[in-house]
Amino acid sequence: MKHSLLLIATAFASVAPWLPARAEIVNVSTPNTSLILDAEKGGDLKILHYGDRLSEADMALLKEAGAINRSAYPVYGIFPQAEAAMSVTHADGNMTTAVEVTGVTSATAPDGATVTTVAMRDKVYPFDLNVNYRTYPGEDVIETWVDVKNNEKGTVKLNRFMSGYLPVRYGDVWLSQLYGTWANEGRLSQTPLNHGVRMIKNKDGVRNSHTAHAEIMLSLDGKPQENTGRTIGAALEYSGNYKLFIDTDDTDYHHFFAGINEENSTYNLKKGESFVTPPLALTYSDEGLSGVSRNFHRWGRNHRLHAGNKERKVLLNSWEGVYFDIDEPGMAGMMKDIADMGGELFVMDDGWFGDKYPRDNDSSSLGDWVVDTDKLPNGIQGLLDTAKANGIKFGIWIEPEMTNSVSELYEKHPEYIIKAANRPATEGRGGTQLVLDLANPKVQDIVFTVVDTLMRKYPDIDYIKWDANAPIMDHGSQYLTADNQSHLYIDYHKGFETVLNRIREAHPDVTIQACASGGGRANWGVLPWFDEFWTSDNNDALQRIYMQWGTSYFFPAIAMGSHISASPNHQTFRRIPVKFRADVAMSGRLGLELQPKNMTDEEKGIVKQAISDYKSIRPIVQFGDIYRLVSPYDGKGIASLMYVTPEKDDAVFYWWKTETFMNQQLPRVVMAGLDPEKTYKVTELNRIDNEPLSFEGKSFTGKYLMSNGLEIPLTHKVDYHKNTDYASRILRLTAE
Repeated sequence: MKHSLLLIATAFASVAPWLPARAEIVNVSTPNTSLILDAEKGGDLKILHYGDRLSEADMALLKEAGAINRSAYPVYGIFPQAEAAMSVTHADGNMTTAVEVTGVTSATAPDGATVTTVAMRDKVYPFDLNVNYRTYPGEDVIETWVDVKNNEKGTVKLNRFMSGYLPVRYGDVWLSQLYGTWANEGRLSQTPLNHGVRMIKNKDGVRNSHTAHAEIMLSLDGKPQENTGRTIGAALEYSGNYKLFIDTDDTDYHHFFAGINEENSTYNLKKGESFVTPPLALTYSDEGLSGVSRNFHRWGRNHRLHAGNKERKVLLNSWEGVYFDIDEPGMAGMMKDIADMGGELFVMDDGWFGDKYPRDNDSSSLGDWVVDTDKLPNGIQGLLDTAKANGIKFGIWIEPEMTNSVSELYEKHPEYIIKAANRPATEGRGGTQLVLDLANPKVQDIVFTVVDTLMRKYPDIDYIKWDANAPIMDHGSQYLTADNQSHLYIDYHKGFETVLNRIREAHPDVTIQACASGGGRANWGVLPWFDEFWTSDNNDALQRIYMQWGTSYFFPAIAMGSHISASPNHQTFRRIPVKFRADVAMSGRLGLELQPKNMTDEEKGIVKQAISDYKSIRPIVQFGDIYRLVSPYDGKGIASLMYVTPEKDDAVFYWWKTETFMNQQLPRVVMAGLDPEKTYKVTELNRIDNEPLSFEGKSFTGKYLMSNGLEIPLTHKVDYHKNTDYASRILRLTAE
């Protein structure tokens, strides 16, 4: 079904007599959803419905059925008891705002997206507020944001500036959200919404997805289910500080707001200036949590993620293999090893740079992006030549937003760091790390030049790992004026976006990973410029099941870096067999992060087979539709999910045992997303058993697999001395 956006004016009143004569009903439709608005000229913008796509007949009876009929973007000042999406102080000190609709326009962009704008203006002041809605052909996601313009005689203070608001009918509504910390990101929390306020926020300043995420799901039919139940998803597309909150008051609604965190960020809008909020992406599905995920994944790959429809390479990253001990022979050896195992890319991590201050640990040299020729006598070009000789690509690590107090950059330009006036700078990682002030255009030039110089001098660089290992540690800008210090958090990310736009205009083809002390930048605010994010610095396969499960709620596998690490693991010290590590990593963008020369020949053989098998299913994993089947958070002893092609002619099924007890009983997993009329041949990938599974090579109908599943053995049939307490399976289901 084609994208549709209808603007139905006065004539609609004859179909729906309850509407005011001047009503203008705005129907922002996607293939399966409708957002219905009442944009009566001279009145407040009202939301009437958000959810399943409505027919015109159903729209005509919204009032009789019980339309929402609440402000679509509430502003502060008149009846100020309720929460508001926007609060301003006008140039004369008046803190009340009352807006009315002045018109509705619609325009189609070159990419096919349609933007509907409802223009509003304060009834007294020349203060303009536009609420925007964007849809894309074939996608069930609606983006909303606001832009305001100050036409008053003096400065207007923006005290709160949410991107969007959505009233959700009170009932048995559950909230699914992500929380965590460093090395434990993307954890899932699911709780019912009760009276009071639930708030999710970030104040890091640089990274925003370690401790919380700017995305939520609301299950409208009770406890969340993966593939059934009415579910709303929301994702704020912003790289900086955010605030999402749900106010359940004495009305019949849960009031959901999302936008930039306004704490200590009052924005002074001068006469003639405009302010634009980041978009809030909304979606709805009656196919549960996984249905919402599928909507976000497709929209993200097609319209938000950089190069979202380009396959990602299998890589080896040097970090956990050698840490800072970079040298030319070591890099050459790792390149040969990953090439021999079938990998396609080698990424040299931290420790390769520094002249006056060599980067031997994390206490110096950031900002001095000069090759350490003691470690790499033939420089980056020598590494590129070695990679080419091995038939693979080469990538490199940088951290361009940061410097150290022990660096040539800081010695020359101490004024470029974020620092409060009249106070010493607070230093972070390594006791010396500092954050550069991206509000400053000169700093923006420096950060752009780091990437631009690398790429122009070494155009064969295929991949950049862009790290950010410190938050804003002092609220202070040496660039911003004294009266605009509250702009720091916002202007930092405006500058960040400016730099990224310049980089992508100059270098659109290089793959860039968003790393920020691990998973600190897993958000849709950065992904238009980044091809993927680093999910976590913790590569422990068992813990990764939990982190990647939560992360998959909003982000597709193609964007989720997932690596096979060493055993014992460097973070948890858990000993996990390489088969299990590979089976977990293969559910995301597969990579390795270890020292291959420390692997046994048998381990190398298993990894080589895993890489080969992953390449065969890569299009399904990276571009397929996700169906989560059994959650690790449900405590059933297993976790299981699958990816299915849109045509439903190919699928990959994952099964991991998450705990082991004697005589344990585990549930049989029923599959999802297949065509019930098709027949699927089953093939196990990464097989280590001495004999194949009983259903290997057999064919079953989609109906059978979705009604009954297959009986998965709890252990592997291997030689006695190879038995472990871990078990995992990957099955490919190919339609015949």
